[in-house]
Amino acid sequence: MRAPMQSQVVQCLVRPGESVRRDQVLLVLEAMKMEHELRAPADATIAACLAAEGDQVETGQVLIRLEQGRLAPPPLPPVTQAAAVPVPARADLERLLARRAGTLDAARPEAMARRHAAGMRSARENVADLCDEGSFIEYGALAVAAQSRRRSEAELIAQTPADGMVTGIGSVDACLWGEAASRTVVMAYDATVLAGTQGARNHQKTDRLLGIALSRRLPVVLFAEGGGGRPGDTDMPIVAGLHVPTFAAMARLSGQVPLVGVAAGRCFAGNAALLGCCDVIIATANSNIGLGGPAMIEGGGLGVFRPEEVGPSDVQSASGVIDVLVADEAAAVKVTRQYLGYFRGRLAGGQAPDARMLRDVVPENRVRSYDSRRAMEGLADTGSLLMLRSGFGIGIHTALGRIDGRPVGLMASNPEHLGGAIDAPAADKAARFLQLCDAHGLPVVSLVDTPGFMVGPDSEARAHVRHASRLFVVAAALRVPMFTVVLRKGYGLGAMGMAAGGFHATSFTIAWPSAEFGAMGLEGAVRLGYRKELEALPEGPVRQARFDALLRQHVEGGSAERMAACLEIDAVIDPAETRDWLLRGLQACPDPSALASRRFVDPW
Repeated sequence: MRAPMQSQVVQCLVRPGESVRRDQVLLVLEAMKMEHELRAPADATIAACLAAEGDQVETGQVLIRLEQGRLAPPPLPPVTQAAAVPVPARADLERLLARRAGTLDAARPEAMARRHAAGMRSARENVADLCDEGSFIEYGALAVAAQSRRRSEAELIAQTPADGMVTGIGSVDACLWGEAASRTVVMAYDATVLAGTQGARNHQKTDRLLGIALSRRLPVVLFAEGGGGRPGDTDMPIVAGLHVPTFAAMARLSGQVPLVGVAAGRCFAGNAALLGCCDVIIATANSNIGLGGPAMIEGGGLGVFRPEEVGPSDVQSASGVIDVLVADEAAAVKVTRQYLGYFRGRLAGGQAPDARMLRDVVPENRVRSYDSRRAMEGLADTGSLLMLRSGFGIGIHTALGRIDGRPVGLMASNPEHLGGAIDAPAADKAARFLQLCDAHGLPVVSLVDTPGFMVGPDSEARAHVRHASRLFVVAAALRVPMFTVVLRKGYGLGAMGMAAGGFHATSFTIAWPSAEFGAMGLEGAVRLGYRKELEALPEGPVRQARFDALLRQHVEGGSAERMAACLEIDAVIDPAETRDWLLRGLQACPDPSALASRRFVDPW
């Protein structure tokens, strides 16, 4: 056996006449501060050792001579399993395993007990529930708070595991979408560590994962519970701590990948700002969301409040901050999985509801209100609807769903609120919903039954002109197709706003037989257009009879059949045919990946 390099003999582990087995270490050489083992190429006997410890040897120099004809004795019988002696773990591995174990929930039983007693789960429990078993790889688990100037290393390791934030990448429902398509960035603030505050190192962890999400186009799920910025980090020279790229990095992802925010418990200040960048906010009933917590409010001289009084879930649901309000964290995770699925692709085997039920959605009485969500349920695959922002802008319903397994966005006028008139909150809700669908390539189905935009002094005092026009501006920039179905009232600018700005701006505009059209509400058109004629008649049954006759004329003149005959709409159909029309329209939709550059989703 020859020296593989110029080196020094550190150890000679054999003697002449000794039997050795294949791969046994014979010599240890040192070169360039690294030790190298010389191993036996086969079972053999040492014939001669030509180098001693401390010798300097040259490349190719013979160090040991072997006799291959004399084999070593056979090995001893194997030791039974019961008598096997465990191989001691390496010291460095033992240290690592102990360090990692200290970051887990089991290392902090008292904190976990308090958490569970409050009816809540830990950050790691939420991550484990969301991600497929064994799929989550954690980034930055060994981080601790940047407070070494005021705490010992042992204290930081024990009390600030992972710097209060679990970050990593896992798969969500890979059984449906495959491993690659299901990969998701998951970040969860840990409220049991420094109240889930944003520290220097968990900001660094967040920035790292957001960068990966952008470069690899991975969805992001943020569990945002926590108290905002942390004033106690001392390991870096700062004045105000405003040089933080995290918020811009989160905002940069808007429209590029699906962003899901989950709020449970208290979510204030910086945590809430990141939450507000998300496409959708799923919040529990016990959540409180605010851009400032009690301390900040009191510090600003704005009063003293308990945390529960700041942005409770009922307030934030009605205000439009919360998109989906759920009972608890388990329900929030379930909705998160459902929401992410709409942006993964098509599912096979969607169950179609009975199409005939659509014939009974709109009452025969043209002024009778009804629940237009029944129309949405009659078009979408059974069980596939996820209503968004149900507590806000209730003049228009918005939902994600599937039609024959294909994800779509659906919005519908709500005749049970202001007769379906579109007020400012409803216009804002619909405009942002269109942005959401467009950003992620979801076709839109619009179900129309509106007398138009809400009018009057109170409405105008709320800047309704600006809010209403958002529908036109957003729709004019849509890259995804919109399909419009007029269920009943299709009046004026409001109906046009529900149809991407005009009945010919959509992929198709069709109507049910119950539909009626006009430049404005027909009752109002009769009162205005025939005011002098009606006022000339005596008030009472005679005037009312004339009004009713004129109204019937206008209803007949604005019927769906006449609109189709004049080519103002594309067709009048049996309501039971609506899903078939949509299926054919969806077949021609472009693949979302083929759409032009994406746009951000307005937080409001």
